[in-house]
Amino acid sequence: MNFRFLSLLLLLLALTGPLNLRAQKRSKDAPPPPNAPRQVARTELPLEPGESEVHVQTLPADSTVVLLIGRDRPLSSKNNFAFQQYDHTLRLRNELALEVPEEFDFTRMCSEGNVVFALFSSRSKPGRLWAAAYNGHLGEVRTQQYESKLSKEVVELKAVDGRLFATVLLNDQLHVSALLLDLATGQMQYLSSIYEPLPTQLTFVADAASRRAEYVLSQTNGRKSRLLLKRLTERGQLVSSEFVQAESERSLITAQLTPPQDTTARLLMGTYSLRNPAYAQGLFATDLRTAANAGIKPPLRFYDFLRLKHFFDYLKPRRQARLRERNERRAARSVPPLRWRYRLLLHELLPQPDGGYVLVAEVYYPHYRYNSYNNYMGPFNNIGNQFGSANYGSSRVFDGYQTTHALVCGFDRAGTLLWDNTFVVENLRRYELEEAVRLQTLPDGRLVLAYLDEEKLRYKIINRAEAAPNDHEVPLQTGVSPAADTTGAKTSAVPIEKVTSTQQADILPWFGSRFVAIGYQRVRAGNGPDREVFFLNSIVF
Repeated sequence: MNFRFLSLLLLLLALTGPLNLRAQKRSKDAPPPPNAPRQVARTELPLEPGESEVHVQTLPADSTVVLLIGRDRPLSSKNNFAFQQYDHTLRLRNELALEVPEEFDFTRMCSEGNVVFALFSSRSKPGRLWAAAYNGHLGEVRTQQYESKLSKEVVELKAVDGRLFATVLLNDQLHVSALLLDLATGQMQYLSSIYEPLPTQLTFVADAASRRAEYVLSQTNGRKSRLLLKRLTERGQLVSSEFVQAESERSLITAQLTPPQDTTARLLMGTYSLRNPAYAQGLFATDLRTAANAGIKPPLRFYDFLRLKHFFDYLKPRRQARLRERNERRAARSVPPLRWRYRLLLHELLPQPDGGYVLVAEVYYPHYRYNSYNNYMGPFNNIGNQFGSANYGSSRVFDGYQTTHALVCGFDRAGTLLWDNTFVVENLRRYELEEAVRLQTLPDGRLVLAYLDEEKLRYKIINRAEAAPNDHEVPLQTGVSPAADTTGAKTSAVPIEKVTSTQQADILPWFGSRFVAIGYQRVRAGNGPDREVFFLNSIVF
């Protein structure tokens, strides 16, 4: 019987093997998906990840991209840093050396208009910061050093009117605060109005034209949570503060405000929970300006995830149907709704041509791996007596934040939900809790969500609530000419090249409907040695 079964198995493998190979070949030779982007330019820098560091900041204002490059200095712990600025065809426009004192490591980067700001922190002196402002139009770099003393880690950085607002974790590791760094004068101040105990969640929007900065902070007692909104001047003075909270069992977890430059609307959109403020039950939205003008408490609109058309698209259809049927049975019996255990990372609100806003939220969970181990003493034997004993166990190790899907919602100017959609992702895990799925608006009003999975660009075109595939992908090209124009007519591919490894890959929104893909790659050429590069690919939808 065993011999007959083995013979049948070998026969089956012999018959299906060639078919599988042909299927794999067809998948590789398959035409690109509809609405596939064009890769119109590529630049490669001869850099290796173990011997360099590259930090990238896009500048949509002048269609350029700025790199801060650090190269290892031989026989020294100090890096040689330089700013490089590339135009829309990824041609090098400008390069300026940056002399960074040896004690500092790169921390954060941001931009305002055409100026790029880089912040460094000291390895030897806690709280010591060093900032650089690069202006490519003037061809200059300004630097300042600060002694913040109380700050341990910078978790967010934004620029307003030439000043840096830095959200910092304090030395006690129990509170977060904010620093205001003035590069023109070298002055530094803690913002006393921003001082909250962990585990507060904080979002921040600012605009130099309106000379306003606004923080949204969460406050919780362990059972209920509410939001505290604080409005500041560009110099950090507190202008106003207000609480927003829900009634009954609902708690507000975190939220985003509309940009300050929109002077006709002031919307607050975010997530709420039922009883447990650690997990989101759905979305909420409110119009703060209308309520303030009427002198009333802002009314809150709540949208349970089950009310959304596409939130559960990441589940198999049968499981999704069972979930909705179960909730309908609970509603018929007047039983409280199911409680969800979702965590969401909110993006900043994106203004739309019709005056509304789009909210993008990445749904994630902390991923852990389990390491097994055994310890034994003495000569081990198989009965574990006093001459030898064995102890077995396992340990749980944090292994990054796993993103399952990205939720996209459209709201009108009153905060009413108009539509929702979902981008189901795979192989998307990061060790820092930061945005991984990127968003751009297309000329016809549709949206494109994209991220990099090693050397593959995965994307989805969003047309409001219209269903669309989640599995569109294209490989990053290695032979794109840096001289290509915006029509893509001069692009060229080198088919004999193959990417054998990709590290630190990311994709950033650039200008128009364009992204720039970045990262380290090892490229194998057909007739030459492998090359280690840091790449930039210009991608147009």
